[in-house]
Amino acid sequence: MEGGKKRVATLVGCNYANTRNELHGCINDVLAMRDVLVSRFGFKPEDVELLTDAPGSPVLPTGENIRRALACMVASAEPGDVLFFHYSGHGTLISPARPFHHGSKRDEAIVPCDFNLITDVDFRQLVDKLPSGVSFTIISDSCHSGGLIDKEKEQIGPSTVTDRASPAAHYNQKLIPLDSLVQHLSSLSGVVSPHVGDHLWHLFGTEMSPSLTGRPANPLLKKSNDNDDGILLSGCQMNETSADMSPGNETGKAYGAFSNSIQMVLREHDGVLSNRELVTRARHLLREQGFVQHPCLYCSDENADAPFLWQPKPVKLKSSL
Repeated sequence: MEGGKKRVATLVGCNYANTRNELHGCINDVLAMRDVLVSRFGFKPEDVELLTDAPGSPVLPTGENIRRALACMVASAEPGDVLFFHYSGHGTLISPARPFHHGSKRDEAIVPCDFNLITDVDFRQLVDKLPSGVSFTIISDSCHSGGLIDKEKEQIGPSTVTDRASPAAHYNQKLIPLDSLVQHLSSLSGVVSPHVGDHLWHLFGTEMSPSLTGRPANPLLKKSNDNDDGILLSGCQMNETSADMSPGNETGKAYGAFSNSIQMVLREHDGVLSNRELVTRARHLLREQGFVQHPCLYCSDENADAPFLWQPKPVKLKSSL
């Protein structure tokens, strides 16, 4: 596809302040991304929706609000549009509501500020609704984010990992283990059950992820995804964690390791970078910094070598001489 006529983004940063799951750099991550979207990638400020759990935030990044923002982007998309979603926050792995759907595989999910999970199946269904010729790029700086678009083709992932790094300085993991997740949800729902979906149904009803209700998926939403335009840049492999650096690091500023590596690569290379080049460079940079997470790329063969966010080519001004 060629550069889109409309560029729309939803940016979500969850710090979970004053909770046992508190992170520090997630809001900084999406604020930095908002700036670069406008200054480099041609996004209009009014077309970038920011959802954070900062004090006084007008719209919190709840599961319902994130789904609404993503659904609106997809519903209004037209051929040639460029859609973008950047999430920085906790991730988790959960047992699927329908085990026969995935076999023994767990579902990847992001954790909104109200714990109303959004799963890899939810993202797959969003991608499947895209009109032809619309690209949808997702950056997920969260634990277990590899494969967050269900069944998307792996371009850079676990099967291509050859490097191993020494652990970096102390950092927080963007991880909420399944047992901790169930314990927290149970304290809110009052329900005694090992199944995440039981708690979410009690807390959120029809606002919860349909993929966790146990009901069969709508067959009308399924289509071939061999050449779809979903593009996932994940902060780590499915079995790894992503790092959140606290303000005590050498920069004095909190940040997510993967989000920061993306920013650093973009600053160092002002030309057009493909999705493959961006992930490869971010992976090498994190290794040099001592992190043990391995960013991954999931998309079609064509989109792997397409420009990241279909970066507009600079316009050459004609000389008046």
